[in-house]
Amino acid sequence: MTTEKIEPQLGVQLWSVRHELNRDFSGTLKRLEAAGFNAIELATELGPYKEKPKELRSLLEQLKLKVSGAHVSITQLLPELIDTTATYYQTLGAEYLIVGWDPRSWNPNGVDKLISQLRSAQSALSKYGLKMGFHNHDKEFSTYQNTTFWDYISQSTDDNFILQLDIGWASAAGKDPINYLKRYPGRTYTTHFKSWVPDENINNKAIVGMDLIDWPSIIEASIEVGGSQWIILEQETAPKGMETIEALIKSKANLQQYLSSYISTRKDMKS
Repeated sequence: MTTEKIEPQLGVQLWSVRHELNRDFSGTLKRLEAAGFNAIELATELGPYKEKPKELRSLLEQLKLKVSGAHVSITQLLPELIDTTATYYQTLGAEYLIVGWDPRSWNPNGVDKLISQLRSAQSALSKYGLKMGFHNHDKEFSTYQNTTFWDYISQSTDDNFILQLDIGWASAAGKDPINYLKRYPGRTYTTHFKSWVPDENINNKAIVGMDLIDWPSIIEASIEVGGSQWIILEQETAPKGMETIEALIKSKANLQQYLSSYISTRKDMKS
């Protein structure tokens, strides 16, 4: 997988606004576009477009929203469904499909079966030009076979398998995200940027840049080492009294400042 140092694109994971999507799918997308987002990572909630990829693509083109990729379940990637799944997301112009959650990923009795299915799905998706990967939560960093489940999955898949590191969940597990970016260089084609604080009751700060994460260093490592070509902003929670989209806008503004500073610094070094 490439480690070329490029300016990453910024998207938003639609799981952040899943409740809003359930109420008004197209209206929520319009609000995200109006808030300045120009790319999305789809979640499992597809509203009235679940079986209508062409209609969804038409809506996204009207809003000038690009699809970076999507979170899917392993069930959608089983042999009997994978062609339908791949065709759906290929129609939308997605670059990758990520299994966003599977409880076997921290189960000693299930992790090997999961890995086998991930490998098979990766091979099948490559025929459609789609990249394949897995996304962590905190439990994947539990100890397993003298390492962690996340390390076990990482080491049991090839270098083209995306490790979509979730910075917030890795931090919540007490791990250093930069260490994991360095441990598996070139494998974080897409990275989840999510705020985290030890106790969300502490001023209820769930905004990127209002937490304890060293975002400038994370950005540098994600791009320079991880090869991140997509930075996906996700908002799990919002400060009290604030809508999720409002929180996303604040997180996005702070994140863009960090990104702009990184890009400017890199350009100065080249000149």
